[in-house]
Amino acid sequence: MKHTSYEDFKYSMQDTGRVYVGCRYTLAELLEEEALSFKFRMLVQRYILPEADPEDTLETQLYYLEPGSFLVKLYSQMKAKVRVNVIAEKKSLFGKARREYVTRQLSVEQLTGMSREEKEACGLVVQELSVSKLAIAGL
Repeated sequence: MKHTSYEDFKYSMQDTGRVYVGCRYTLAELLEEEALSFKFRMLVQRYILPEADPEDTLETQLYYLEPGSFLVKLYSQMKAKVRVNVIAEKKSLFGKARREYVTRQLSVEQLTGMSREEKEACGLVVQELSVSKLAIAGL
């Protein structure tokens, strides 16, 4: 069995209110994932896929989203939240500062509000997309 670290963030989960998708899926793989709801796969096929390449990962698509684009409006309608890792300064008990990755949850508007230089400076890594089930049902 061959298992690579690339597949570590390829997952989909659901709870009572949200759908969580790991961002290492390509858009074509999302269409084939049976664990995802039909409505979410239909939204990917009809609205997200025409705006992007099927071989793009969800991570790269979210990282390079332009503010004011159609996809930002779509993700806003789906009440999407993006879990990211960023490098932050942490101080120890003795006042010595060290840099380490911290997990934060951002809205799509907050993510697109950052410039590419800001994303690179803070070492931003996109991990997970979560969308509201109720918002998906309303689209």
